[in-house]
Amino acid sequence: MSNTTQQSAPNTPSALALLPLGIFLSLFIGVGSYLTMQGVDFAFYQLPAPVAALPAVVVALLLSKEKLNKAIEQFLRGVGHSDIIAMCMIYLLAGAFASVAKATGGVDATVNLGLSMLPASMILPGIFVISAFIATAMGTSMGTIAAVAPVALGIAQAAGMDVALTAGVVLSGAMFGDNLSIISDTTIASTRSQGCQMKDKFRENIRIALPAAIVAVVLFMLSSTPTEVPPASEVEWLKVLPYITILVLAVSGLNVFVVLSIGILLAGSVGLFATPEYSLSSYGQDIYAGFGNMQEIFLLSMLIGGISELMRQQGGLAYLTQMISRIIRVFSKDHSQGQNLRASELGIAGLVSLTNCCTANNTVAIIVSGGVAKELAEENGVTPRRSASLLDIFSCVVQGILPYGAQALLLGSVFGLSPLEVVSHSYYCFFLAIAAVVAVFVKHPARQLATA
Repeated sequence: MSNTTQQSAPNTPSALALLPLGIFLSLFIGVGSYLTMQGVDFAFYQLPAPVAALPAVVVALLLSKEKLNKAIEQFLRGVGHSDIIAMCMIYLLAGAFASVAKATGGVDATVNLGLSMLPASMILPGIFVISAFIATAMGTSMGTIAAVAPVALGIAQAAGMDVALTAGVVLSGAMFGDNLSIISDTTIASTRSQGCQMKDKFRENIRIALPAAIVAVVLFMLSSTPTEVPPASEVEWLKVLPYITILVLAVSGLNVFVVLSIGILLAGSVGLFATPEYSLSSYGQDIYAGFGNMQEIFLLSMLIGGISELMRQQGGLAYLTQMISRIIRVFSKDHSQGQNLRASELGIAGLVSLTNCCTANNTVAIIVSGGVAKELAEENGVTPRRSASLLDIFSCVVQGILPYGAQALLLGSVFGLSPLEVVSHSYYCFFLAIAAVVAVFVKHPARQLATA
């Protein structure tokens, strides 16, 4: 009897279980915003994000109805979740590759290649398109950011462009490709949970994502006004080779861990071959320095993973699901079929968005909310491809604007920016949200057939 109770307890909805997330956000964003208004330099670095997460961890443990040892076990299960460990490994490999490539001249050589190929008016659109293409091919925004961010930073610095805007362009392109890729975890999760074909979800998605991308590209084109365009010198193709290799391997669909590992080996080999003063000792130190550069986001990702698991166990995510379902069902009682359809689509969007805010992981958010989303869709005539598209789009939107999301944290680390500065320039995600909301209120032939 007691075993049954323990297994069902995590499903009991509880608004109080969301308190730890509120505490973390209040400290992380509140302290940084206050210090910014006080004129403090690097305000968001005064309270490191992992330190801001510690009180939230304590509160989450105290809120648990389990014994302390059991609650700590649940926390550690979240810390060690496969998705969290995978992200942390990507952080380490990306940091090592960036560090070695910079030390061996690979970043400078690749920046020089980019400046020689991209006209001044197309620098930012070019970075967006490259990021989008790689993310679509790889199916991962994190792998894309790891590959593109160091080069984009170098180009921005060399051309005297806004570094924060450039980071937002990389994030925008990565989220565009991740959202549309047929091999993305989010695509797989959304199509499986809703019972539709990937190609059908892609067609539904592209109608919404493409207009948003076009508007973003136009904005980036208008914003590509470098203060100076340094003359490009002769391209050192040997030093560019590691970047070209990881881009080609990424597009071919090779696992991101293998891609980054090969990049580290190639960058180190080029340095040992082309730079006389570069030694094996320097190579090892650069790899370790790259690991160290990722320490903050590594720790924060693990702590957020543990907090999310405790919130799930204590019913926080179940509370969100129940709240959205009740709102939709109340609204749908005495309204037309068209109104019920729109209400359900907005409910699906709201459900996955709120869940994503709590988990900071768009794939997990889709998995958690997928069952309720399918139920809402079936009750009110939303097609499976439409519900799958909405799940993926709004999880993408939220993930691209979360200052404590993995993508913003990685870009902030590479560019030396506050994650809030990064997400404030994620213009594609803002445009995608607008386009998706507009699409909910505009009928198209596929929906008219579904509601006929």
